[in-house]
Amino acid sequence: MDITIGVLSLQGDVEEHIDALLAIKVEGRGVKTPEDLADIDGLIIPGGESTTVGEMLGRFGLTKPLEKRVAGGMPVWGTCMGMIVLAKKVQGSLQPTLGLLSIEVKRNAFGRQIESAEVPLDITGVEGKPFPGVFIRAPWIESAWDDARILARLDGHGVMVRQKRILGTSFHPELTDDRRVHRYFSEMVAAAKRSA
Repeated sequence: MDITIGVLSLQGDVEEHIDALLAIKVEGRGVKTPEDLADIDGLIIPGGESTTVGEMLGRFGLTKPLEKRVAGGMPVWGTCMGMIVLAKKVQGSLQPTLGLLSIEVKRNAFGRQIESAEVPLDITGVEGKPFPGVFIRAPWIESAWDDARILARLDGHGVMVRQKRILGTSFHPELTDDRRVHRYFSEMVAAAKRSA
C-alpha cells in the first residue's frame, strides 16, 4: 500500500527520519504547515527541545490541526522529545504538550550514565535480535495508564510505548541502520489507512 509519512520539520532529526523511511521504500516528507499535515497518512515528531517545539506548534498553527488528525485516527510517533510533546504529563514541568498519550515522562531521566549511549533493547512486537537503542539525554516513562502499553524497558523504566495509533520512543531509531521500528510504525500507518 502506498503511504506517505510526514516528519515534523520544526527542529530535530528530520532528514534522518526521511532517509530511514526511504530505506524501507516509504515516502517521507517534511511537515511545517497545516496544509502539509492534511496531505499525509502518519506523522513522526522527531527529537529536539520539547519546550521550543511545543511553542512552535502553536506559532505555526499546527496544534489544533494535529490534535484533530490524531483524533480522526492518524498514527503519530514521537521520538525522545517527540514523546514528551505527546505525553499527558511531564514530571516537574508545566511545559505545553499535546496531551495525546496517557503517560507521565521524566525529562533527561537517565542522567550521566546514559547521557549518550547505545543499549540493546528487547521490544515487544519487533522480532529478531535486540534493537540498538540510541539514547541522547533521554526521557523515561514514569507511568502509563488507560490502554497505553509499555513495549520496551531499560533499567526498569519504560522507553517505548504504544496507545492505539500513538507510538513513543525514548530512543532514536533514526540514528541507527536498523529500520525495524520505522517498519513497525509504517505498518501502523498502513493498517490505519486500510481501515479508514
